[in-house]
This record gives sequence, C-alpha cells and structure tokens, in this order.
Amino acid sequence: MSRSMSKRALSIASIAALFACNPMLVAAEDLPDPLAAGWNGEPVCELLHEGAHQRILRCTFPPGVGHEKHFHKAHFGYAITGGKMRILDENGEREVEMRSGYSWTSDGVSWHEVLNIGETTSVYLIIEAF
Repeated sequence: MSRSMSKRALSIASIAALFACNPMLVAAEDLPDPLAAGWNGEPVCELLHEGAHQRILRCTFPPGVGHEKHFHKAHFGYAITGGKMRILDENGEREVEMRSGYSWTSDGVSWHEVLNIGETTSVYLIIEAF
C-alpha cells in the first residue's frame, strides 16, 4: 500500500471512530424510535393506536426511569402527569419541570435521552402524524 493510501485509510478510520464515539454525531437512522427505545431493557412507551395517518404512544416514567437515546419524527406531545425530567440532546443537558396538562409540538428530534429525576411518575402522550 502506498504512503498516500495509508494516510487516507488512517484519516477515514479516524473520522469513523469520531462518529462512533461522539454521541452528538449519531444519525437518527441509527437510533430507535420512541416505541422501540426503552430503559435498561424494559419498554417505557406503549402503542395506543396506529392508523394510516397517525400513531399514538403513552410513555410512562416512574422516578429514576428514563428513555435511552432515541429520535422523534414530527409530533404533538401532551403531559398527562408532569414531573421533573433531565434531558440530554444536541444542545446539552438541562432540567425541565413539566406540569400536568402541558402540550407541545415538534418538527422532530434528531436525538435525545431523558431521565425522570423527580419524585412522581410522569406520563406523556406522543402523537405522530404520518
């Protein structure tokens, strides 16, 4: 192998290692969706409805339970029972106090992970449009 090919191979390997090790650079297609993602091997979301145009999930997080790194398609969210969550995403880590009855819309999330750091169980509806 020539020296220039060897350098190129090393550069490609270095870039691949950077993407493999850096959680900020993970592509959504490499991550589970919210239904497939769980916590410590256990599901946290259940499928309530799936039709031709939408999917509805209920995600339940007792204290100390989170949601492993996953992505979201565009969706509407609703906090049935709010709580205190720690969120890690491409913008960093933050703590959010979500009150019951709060709702939001999202154009999608390339990745995030969450952890219930409160003292109550939090329950959310996620409604995805197809």
